[in-house]
Amino acid sequence: MKIHFYKYQGAGNDFIMVDNRDLSFPKKNTQLINKLCDRRFGIGADGLILLEPSDNEDFTMVYFNADGNEGSMCGNGGRCIVAFAKQLAVINNKTTFNAVDGLHFATIENEIVSLKMIDVTEVEVSNEYAFLNTGSPHHVSFTENISDLNVKEVGAKIRYGAPYFETGTNVNFTEKTATDAFKVRTYERGVEDETLACGTGVTAVAIAAHKTNKTNATNIKVEVLGGNLEVSFEKIGNSYTNVFLKGPAQFVFEGNISL
Repeated sequence: MKIHFYKYQGAGNDFIMVDNRDLSFPKKNTQLINKLCDRRFGIGADGLILLEPSDNEDFTMVYFNADGNEGSMCGNGGRCIVAFAKQLAVINNKTTFNAVDGLHFATIENEIVSLKMIDVTEVEVSNEYAFLNTGSPHHVSFTENISDLNVKEVGAKIRYGAPYFETGTNVNFTEKTATDAFKVRTYERGVEDETLACGTGVTAVAIAAHKTNKTNATNIKVEVLGGNLEVSFEKIGNSYTNVFLKGPAQFVFEGNISL
């Protein structure tokens, strides 16, 4: 079997993209997906994304973590599939598509994708952290000197510890750098390591920062290891709505791999 694939990255968060409109990809094969994402024995990526048909929208996004299991929503992956759909001429400059957490609207211009995320109605806040779901579950810790932090070690302890245990969570460490700007480093479940960026993670950080009065801004700049992203939203009552994740989504290369 030969698979034609494309590689995309959004702020260093990289993905294998496959045009699966004919539904021929063996998506139940966890080992295969894990191998394709392996950086030594496969193509190498933080995840694999299938572009599939949709009955009512432009396409459907199906996302797999690097461990081979189907995952929850991936923000940067969502931005990258918009760029991929444009490359395939499935869309032009705007789209609405299906994903595991519902419908997403997006626009693309000059490799910059602005992706509408789900509304957030609940943010759990404690003295040590905030927890919320932005399409994926996220633990947010506000700290200092995150450049010196061993994210893989500390993140893994939180990811598997109480109250998350087996279900687990993604873990974000964030440091305020200006009234409307934060640095973020993320440990991603499914990758089980730090990634260069996490779209649902920076979205969670921006909302958590606003909820905990770390900022009054509703348009927040976020610096990640792989570049810069932007999150904007509206606060209506207790809900965060019109949430947008904005940043680069770039084609890297394409090829064939024989299995």
